[in-house]
Amino acid sequence: MIKTLIFDFGDVFINLDKEGAMKNALTLFELNELPEDLVAINILYEQGLISTDEFLSFYTDNFPNLTKVEIIDAWNFILRDFPVERLKFLKTLSEENKYKLILLSNTNELHISWIKDRIPFYEKFKSYFDAFYLSHEINLRKPNTTIYQYVLKENNLNPQECLFIDDTKENTKAAAKLGVHVWNIDETQEDILDLFTINNHLF
Repeated sequence: MIKTLIFDFGDVFINLDKEGAMKNALTLFELNELPEDLVAINILYEQGLISTDEFLSFYTDNFPNLTKVEIIDAWNFILRDFPVERLKFLKTLSEENKYKLILLSNTNELHISWIKDRIPFYEKFKSYFDAFYLSHEINLRKPNTTIYQYVLKENNLNPQECLFIDDTKENTKAAAKLGVHVWNIDETQEDILDLFTINNHLF
């Protein structure tokens, strides 16, 4: 029996444009693919292991023809709209109080700042959760096993009573290895609004 719902943020609540963001970045940086050092610095930033200033300095040092504003715009290009229907869905879940609600997101300070500036109901959204974990604040990142163990331990959860919803296969695969029920949501065809219809076998 599911007692806890653990949600990703991107492409579960807020829409993302991953493909467009990558294309935009490669064009801006005049690259064919992201080299390992850029991928590594991005991961460190998502884990909060380097500051925003250090992150931006790395990029301006490596791409001196670009300004910090251009780099920030490219970094935030991935972020799109947050359909209000999803907020209403979450609000209903919170009010019904049948499940413990947890958010678990790989994100970073720049993305959250962008969201706070442009999504007027961010704080309301946040208030509907019983626990709210952002990778850069807890220095852990999906799909590393430690982040799931951290959430389970912090909330005294039985993995078999949890459903984790994430759009990235490697993230749900890692959680499933710990005994957590998972829904690898396909954002191109599915919506969080259909949570109980698609996963009715668990409820």
